Amino acid sequence: MTALFSFEGLGELLEQQFVINALIACAVLGLVGGLLTPLIVSRGMSFAVHGTAELAFTGGAAALLLGVGVGLGSVVGAVVAGLVFGLLGLRQRERDSVIGVVLAFGLGLGVLMLSLYDGRASNKFGLLAGSIVAVDGTNLWVLAVVAVFVVGVLAVVFRPLLFASTDPDVALARGVPVRALSLVFAVLIGLTTALAVPIVGAILVLSVMIVPGAAANRVTANPALATLIAIVIAEVSLVGGAILSLAPGLPVSGYVAAIGFVAY
Repeated sequence: MTALFSFEGLGELLEQQFVINALIACAVLGLVGGLLTPLIVSRGMSFAVHGTAELAFTGGAAALLLGVGVGLGSVVGAVVAGLVFGLLGLRQRERDSVIGVVLAFGLGLGVLMLSLYDGRASNKFGLLAGSIVAVDGTNLWVLAVVAVFVVGVLAVVFRPLLFASTDPDVALARGVPVRALSLVFAVLIGLTTALAVPIVGAILVLSVMIVPGAAANRVTANPALATLIAIVIAEVSLVGGAILSLAPGLPVSGYVAAIGFVAY
């Protein structure tokens, strides 16, 4: 009987508009994140994703403090991070130190702005751990527009980007604009990370942007197949995690991270 009531309650929740918005957002994010994450792993940019997530958190915290859309603030913060990492940390030996410096600054600034924010504590917690109720109609439109842009750019640059990711020295010798592609890819990472922060939070954004690609790369070395597997893992993690989090009313990030870890 308890199980029956649980299923009935879950069915009622799935009919709510905020839940529908959240599931659509998870599905879109799963597609975009799944497309990017194998390239992120192959290029060794996991730490860059973490740094970008902290700057997206900083942008979201600034948006809360200023009373504007959190999603828009996260996008601005993440794009700034992508540009900084792309311009200042293009060399492998310089990248980690640049990211560490910017990450520490952004995280400290974000915590300071959250402490100055007098609004609901749930808004603060949602930036760190994610919140399924954070996705409203406005955020969904922002997500859709950014997702279309990211997928469109990726479709244009995917082949040279894959070449530059696999063997940058040979790609550079063949005339591939490796430097420009690195900057473009950093911005794409920033935009996608900004989409993930309101849903899974800044702390566990790696579960969306790293884990599916890492798991897929353990299965196959074929780039196309790895991308397909990564998309499937990302979709199952995000949509499945969102559904599992509904009944207990707990943050979605823990469920997403657990499913991704099991897949890995």
